[in-house]
Amino acid sequence: MKALIALLILFLTYPLHGQLDQSAIEQKRKEHIQHLSDSTSGVLNQEEIEALGQVAYFRFDTTYQLQAIFTKNKGKKFEMPTSTDRKPIYRRFGYLDFKMHGKTFRLEVYQNVKLSKNKAYKNYLFIPFKDKTSGNETYGGGRYLDVTVPNSELTWLDFNTAYNPYCAYSYRYSCPIPPTVNTLPIEIRAGEKTPSGH
Repeated sequence: MKALIALLILFLTYPLHGQLDQSAIEQKRKEHIQHLSDSTSGVLNQEEIEALGQVAYFRFDTTYQLQAIFTKNKGKKFEMPTSTDRKPIYRRFGYLDFKMHGKTFRLEVYQNVKLSKNKAYKNYLFIPFKDKTSGNETYGGGRYLDVTVPNSELTWLDFNTAYNPYCAYSYRYSCPIPPTVNTLPIEIRAGEKTPSGH
């Protein structure tokens, strides 16, 4: 849980309801790399840092900064499958519908029930997803997006901020596996790639 909160602090430093420009995205990526490679952060041990290789990203692309329609639709609590036996409790909070290449796609948005009881993260929402780059150019276990509860029906979805779970760098973590409904039948060539050497 401490590692998750540290990651959220890093990724929720920037406003999530508007578009980030290229310099903000690049700064965010720089901080992420520093966070991973800093032995004092406790994310990776020294051996894992040495094996880290290059943390790679797709080039910033405004094509992947999309307006999305948010529909609040809370579902029942469920156990989210992870890369281990751990099954944290989540609930579907709603949907984000967006258009790419003339077609409409939908992602389910989730809320971690335990984390939502923490005042600082009561508005934090989680989008684990896979796409046609998963297992090729991007991590096979999927990638994540973090958003906050939208203030209106229209919000921004920025795939340039897509990042890998810690499982991409260390076997010691237990990471949520994107539900099948969040597998996009298109390539999302934005955000973090599979790190070299992994």
